[in-house]
Amino acid sequence: MLSLNSLMVGTSDIKTMADFYEKMFDRKADMIDDNFFGWTVGKTFFGVSAHSEVKGKSSEPQRIMFNFETAEVKEEFLRMKEAGAIVVKEPYEMGEAWIATLEDPDGNYFQLMTPWEG
Repeated sequence: MLSLNSLMVGTSDIKTMADFYEKMFDRKADMIDDNFFGWTVGKTFFGVSAHSEVKGKSSEPQRIMFNFETAEVKEEFLRMKEAGAIVVKEPYEMGEAWIATLEDPDGNYFQLMTPWEG
């Protein structure tokens, strides 16, 4: 059985991305190593790293989206929006769950989602 334990986002602008995710996670990185910054987020290790083959913004930001669970989707959405995240889609209901889509400085989409039940 597989388990996803980490996610790394490559960037050509490590300073901007590290600063952005420090605001999103409301804390400094748990691991800093030269051109890499990483945070433990729930059960996953999330990192941003300078990558020589990444240039500029994502050309297809909706291709891969990562989700952050929170019971406070609307509140976290407002906090992240105020901290500089670009709004892609305001919070909306899907069944009994709330979802919101935002964009980071490299144009990668990420979502806030109500925790899955069951």
